Amino acid sequence: MGRIPALVAIVAASAVSTAVATLAAEEAFAHQPTSQTWELKGKEWQPAAGSAVDPSQVGDPTLDEIEGLIERGRGKDAFKKAVVWLNGNSGSPSRDRGLYLAARSLYISGNKVKSFYYCDELMDLFTESAYFQPALELQYQIADGYLGGEKRRVLGLPLDDYSDEAIEMLFRIQVRSPGSQLAERALLRSADYYYSKSDYDLAGDAYAAYVRSYPRSPDIARIRLRQAWSYLAQFRGPRFDATPIVNAKSQLTDLIATYPELAQEENLGQLVDRIDSTIAQKFLTTASYYKRVRKPVAAAYLYQALLEGYAATPEAETAREQLELLPQEARDAALAKPTLPSASAQ
Repeated sequence: MGRIPALVAIVAASAVSTAVATLAAEEAFAHQPTSQTWELKGKEWQPAAGSAVDPSQVGDPTLDEIEGLIERGRGKDAFKKAVVWLNGNSGSPSRDRGLYLAARSLYISGNKVKSFYYCDELMDLFTESAYFQPALELQYQIADGYLGGEKRRVLGLPLDDYSDEAIEMLFRIQVRSPGSQLAERALLRSADYYYSKSDYDLAGDAYAAYVRSYPRSPDIARIRLRQAWSYLAQFRGPRFDATPIVNAKSQLTDLIATYPELAQEENLGQLVDRIDSTIAQKFLTTASYYKRVRKPVAAAYLYQALLEGYAATPEAETAREQLELLPQEARDAALAKPTLPSASAQ
């Protein structure tokens, strides 16, 4: 699998199973004829005495047994029984439950990649299943575990790093459930992972995608700040492309205007001042290059741009001194140009 860029709240497996089973039964109840009556017995809805029985709504003893094994931590035994049941019940109306239980049994026994694909099969075949969302949650939990440093096990030994595959798992969750809370969590988890690994270019892209997709998130200010830091971390110095630092300044300036409390808490004003000084150094470095290659008009043009755009920086005085050392005709030619360059153009 390849690397594809953009808060874990997974419900406990036993609780999910109970809640989902009730949900499925209630939905089935809503579609029964008016003459059909139901009553809740323990954890399951069952036909009331004297009413017609719909076989698809009666609890399956084998699946109940498999679920019991899972709850007792016997994943391997549960999976063996689940495989036998699935092979013998290809047309069962409870097959989605069987697939979900197989996925859960694999998960607790440590075969999480295979568990992921059982969830995929469930969602491919049963898009309206009550187990669709729990399967997505389980897939998220699998991906989150691998991004957290969990290794794929071979013969019981932790071996391969599955972080790249986990990123694709999170992407597939977003594709299956676009715009959902789970898709939002998946995109943010991807961005945070890239940031934690210092992959700032991918982190910046993922945070930007999150900001575009979920602008009303209660965490949007902090996420935009992470985005700005990701841009800033990509700047390699005055001799290199200034686009990342210019993007960072734009983001920070907007944050200061929109979230003054956050700006004060994080000292963003001082950070912007340091960025301005760095951009001014970029102008000085480029202007010095033009002086060395005997292009005084270009050098004067950059010194003048620094003075107009970054007059409050310490570098402005250096620019003023260097500009005075250039021929008058070069200074006049620079002033005659209609526009001055931005830092990102240098």
